[in-house]
Amino acid sequence: MEKLLSDIRACKVCSASLPLGPRPIVTAHYDVKIIIIGQAPGTKVHETGVPWDDPSGKQLRKWLGVSNTVFYDETKIALVPMGFCYPGKGKGGDLPPRPECAPLWHQKLWDGMPNLKLIILIGTYAQKYYLKEAMEKNLTETVKAYEKYLPIYFPLPHPSPRNRFWLTKNPWFEQEVQPQLKERITQVLLTDRGS
Repeated sequence: MEKLLSDIRACKVCSASLPLGPRPIVTAHYDVKIIIIGQAPGTKVHETGVPWDDPSGKQLRKWLGVSNTVFYDETKIALVPMGFCYPGKGKGGDLPPRPECAPLWHQKLWDGMPNLKLIILIGTYAQKYYLKEAMEKNLTETVKAYEKYLPIYFPLPHPSPRNRFWLTKNPWFEQEVQPQLKERITQVLLTDRGS
């Protein structure tokens, strides 16, 4: 796993397309049981090198019901984006994750994490890639139907402050989905190794 992470962090496959240059951000460990698949690092994360080190990450930890200590314990939670580097700015925010990363690296990472029990899919890019035709007609419907993807997958909207309108419009997410998410996280983290 250390060799693989080192290879990923040295990746320059799409460097010509990255406005700030390559800085792949990823954490993983052989023993991990939970993986969070996000979109791509933003500028703050690109600067610090710490995944989810921004307001979105703060909100995500609140949704999961975990402390910073648990969230950043790579033996408990792996943090793997669809695109490992900051992709650049678009009209309505950051550009989509680079398409090269997931096909190139994800399966190799999964092969090195045999104890995975829960894969949290944040946003449309991760959901389309992993749920494929099982995804509902859009993100909202997919998140609403989260139970059909359990026990392995748990789809979520992006926790960005820009999604306040979505959260206000969909109160069921906070009332129904978040408590189930916290419960599932607790179940997985409390299970004994190898169970």
